[in-house]
Amino acid sequence: MTTKHNVFFISHGGGPMPLLGDASHTEMVNALEKLAKSIEKPSAILLISAHWEEAVPTITSSELPELIYDYYGFPEAAYNIQYPCAGSPKLASQVATALAQAGIEHQLDAQRSFDHGMFIPLKIMFPEADIPCVQLSLAKSLEPSLHLNIGKAIQSLEYDNLLVIGSGFSFHNMRAFFSQGDREVDEKNLAFETWLRDTVSNKALDESMRASQLLDWASAPHASFCHPREEHLMPLHVCYGLADSAADEQLDVKILNRYSTMFAWYK
Repeated sequence: MTTKHNVFFISHGGGPMPLLGDASHTEMVNALEKLAKSIEKPSAILLISAHWEEAVPTITSSELPELIYDYYGFPEAAYNIQYPCAGSPKLASQVATALAQAGIEHQLDAQRSFDHGMFIPLKIMFPEADIPCVQLSLAKSLEPSLHLNIGKAIQSLEYDNLLVIGSGFSFHNMRAFFSQGDREVDEKNLAFETWLRDTVSNKALDESMRASQLLDWASAPHASFCHPREEHLMPLHVCYGLADSAADEQLDVKILNRYSTMFAWYK
């Protein structure tokens, strides 16, 4: 299957640090810039952020969303970041229709602003902020099959040159980010990343096997260590549900001195 849309799963780094010149985010910034340059400028962006959970999948429908500075303890510059992109009620409505047709309970939210899982990576990728954006929440259940099915549902979107981004983190153990030089942590981190990279990118796997492995991600090597809570992995399940194929490109990077991965599917 060839997706109708470009689809990226990105690891979005630690809060605003990628925009504050932090050296441990250099590879991430370079990878995001590379991804942005690899495609035609999108007409709109639909982004699933690890930093927004609701009882049911929820879609921003404001014409001019504001920003939520949902991070703490950073310099003043982190709270002056601007990303004045427009929303897209039209796209939001189409996403709602796609979910409804798939029998997935959902809601629209005209008050919700954009969180840093959206505006931090987009400021790197598309700094002009001239592409309309819509954000789609995770479901609080964090049920892998539901998020896979959300991706399958939005396969039906008919929107020319849409970019869909899952903004999460392929490794997300906060304590481990600050325990540098720990060989055991490095080994656990790499073992999970190796499993994830093979699961998502190995073209020898058929799609039923790939889906099965992602649904059973908790059985992967050191899964619960690498994701004590799985909200930063679930955007990947949405991306894969939409793409329904092995990733076309895999970007291996280090972020905060830990192994991390991004995946791209091209239309």
